[in-house]
Amino acid sequence: MEAKPHLVLLVSLLVVSVHLVSCARNFVVVWDADDIHKENRDTGSNGEVITLDDKDEKKGPFGFMDPQGPILEWDEFGDTEEPMEYVVDPGSWSHVLEHENRGEHPNEYAAAVRKMVEGLSNGELSVLNEAIRGLQSVAENGNVHAESTLAFLYASGSGVQQSDAKAFLYHHFAAHGGNLQSKMALAYSYSRQQMYEEAVVLYSELAAVAMASFISSKDTPLTEPVRLNEGFEESRESLKKFRGEDDDDFQFLEYQAHKGYPEAMYRLGVFYYFGLRGVRRDHGKALTWLLKAVDKSDSRSMDLLGEIYARGYGVERNYSQAYEWFLQAASQNHYSAFNGIGYLYVKGRGVAEGKNLTKAKEYFRKAAEAGDSHGHYNMGILYLKGLGVKKDLKVACKHFMTAANKGHPKAFYQLAKMQQRGIPGLKRDPATAAALFKIVAERGPWGSLMKWALECYLKGQTAKALLLYSRAAELGYEVGQSNAAWILEKYHNEGICLGQSGVCTDAERHRRAHILWSYSSEQGNEHAALLIGDAYYYGRGAEKNLDRAAEAYRKAQLQQNSQAMFNLGYMYEHGLGLPKDFHLAKRYYDQALDTEPAAMLPVTFALIGLYLRQKYAGSFIVSFWITSDMIHGRWADEILKAKLDFEESFNLFRVNYDNMTLMTLFACLLTVLYLRQRQRRMHYGQYVDSSPS
Repeated sequence: MEAKPHLVLLVSLLVVSVHLVSCARNFVVVWDADDIHKENRDTGSNGEVITLDDKDEKKGPFGFMDPQGPILEWDEFGDTEEPMEYVVDPGSWSHVLEHENRGEHPNEYAAAVRKMVEGLSNGELSVLNEAIRGLQSVAENGNVHAESTLAFLYASGSGVQQSDAKAFLYHHFAAHGGNLQSKMALAYSYSRQQMYEEAVVLYSELAAVAMASFISSKDTPLTEPVRLNEGFEESRESLKKFRGEDDDDFQFLEYQAHKGYPEAMYRLGVFYYFGLRGVRRDHGKALTWLLKAVDKSDSRSMDLLGEIYARGYGVERNYSQAYEWFLQAASQNHYSAFNGIGYLYVKGRGVAEGKNLTKAKEYFRKAAEAGDSHGHYNMGILYLKGLGVKKDLKVACKHFMTAANKGHPKAFYQLAKMQQRGIPGLKRDPATAAALFKIVAERGPWGSLMKWALECYLKGQTAKALLLYSRAAELGYEVGQSNAAWILEKYHNEGICLGQSGVCTDAERHRRAHILWSYSSEQGNEHAALLIGDAYYYGRGAEKNLDRAAEAYRKAQLQQNSQAMFNLGYMYEHGLGLPKDFHLAKRYYDQALDTEPAAMLPVTFALIGLYLRQKYAGSFIVSFWITSDMIHGRWADEILKAKLDFEESFNLFRVNYDNMTLMTLFACLLTVLYLRQRQRRMHYGQYVDSSPS
């Protein structure tokens, strides 16, 4: 479709979860008349011409190149075996610790990492210091993975004096030497500083690695980002679903499967195939349950079996068998299976007539017309590469947009490449490209940190979970940032935070939590924005600054956080960091109640106080109310001094407001009794005056 002048097309890239997975934020891509180029080219920051078809890639500050090639589009059923994590991410801590589990003799780097994990997990500073000396020794000999680990320690201030400069320097050297996690950390740092040209080069390389390491054509990630908290409390209902085979829901699902329900059989097959909800990947068990579901004519299981045979997972690879399973699923109008058939025609495998791009296009088109995201993605690839069709970047972009709206990660990758360089219909935009590449990059092998951290937390290894979430936070994972900050606040009495000289002081702990909440807030976490406001309001983890507190509350308020609305109303009412304005105070109190009806009691109490301030300024009752506010202020200070946890603070807050409410109701009752008594006296006086003398 041709773009018309002055036409603005807003496409919201909404990420749809695949089996409880949500890895992306919302983005808006804007097209207008200025975006349309007559030629497929754009200019870089230095004025150089960049085109989508250039053979010479634009290099970044470390000389990294953005890998391109057909394998990144057509790797779903490649001939190579699935790469293990340590192959693409050799500096991974989990791989290092596996040496010990296998009884192998660890090298110096592995020994130092093991000691670091031991020291931070058990709160033993001497062990951590020994690990740091080992890492420094190995790093001096050029070990880039040791440099990356030291960068993490300097960034957090664990066992060393906190230094962002040293952290950046170590990450710089490690990234230059090829450490992928340091590249993630640097890319995130550049993005936060709005250095998008530098960020997009690193993120594009990392996204390409992630693309090559996806475990399935269905694009389920290696990690399921699970938030540990829901507000101030632990998210127990969510967490219990990730206890693997010990979970009650999983056992009930298994019971249903044994009873012959095909839906339960299919879901068990999916859990074992992808390794979801804490279940260990087991292709053999996946195959067993899927075959049982097929006996019940479950078309989704047929489709997944086609993939399993095409990939050779748990079975000997057999493209002909894969083709038969795809056909059976397609015959039951399971449109996703058309993609498998189309792919086999693209590669010429398992089909009698061999490679046939025309037939491939027909099958992809059927899937796309049925609304399947993979169908749209595959059609986009055909038009992008000119495979069986005339090359058309605008049509390709349209298909990628549709697939991205349905949460297809590889579509994000293709759109990011287009935004990185610019094509007809889409301006070059490094900022948007970096954000889209980040979505894909976070699904790379290093994302297993999140799964590992969750496993540790569920086992009660809180300190180790904090370590792993903190590492993920450094790489830019918002859920990792939020979880690490919450652990620091929730478990502050357990000594799980190690600083330069031992267990973190309150100042060190608050500083770390504040930084993590800040990063999480920047990425859209409304609860984090609220806590940042609290930190500036009370001077906890940051210097007290009512202006910045109001700014943070406004950010949370824009994300429909009722507590932030209430706080803004209070600040306007009392002129704290904001000009005193009773009308705006009432507006925010009303907004808080509209957003959260359960806030009826505190909002009503606040509105009564606001009314009294407006109507009876300077009177005894307002003086009494102000005294109550002062009592409330002293009570809040005592909470901070006593270092109560979130739950205790909330309970004390609730008790305080309940007491104030009872006082208010009692005062209202006395007022009503007084007025009724006065009315009776007046009535009696009138009766006496009117009676005959």
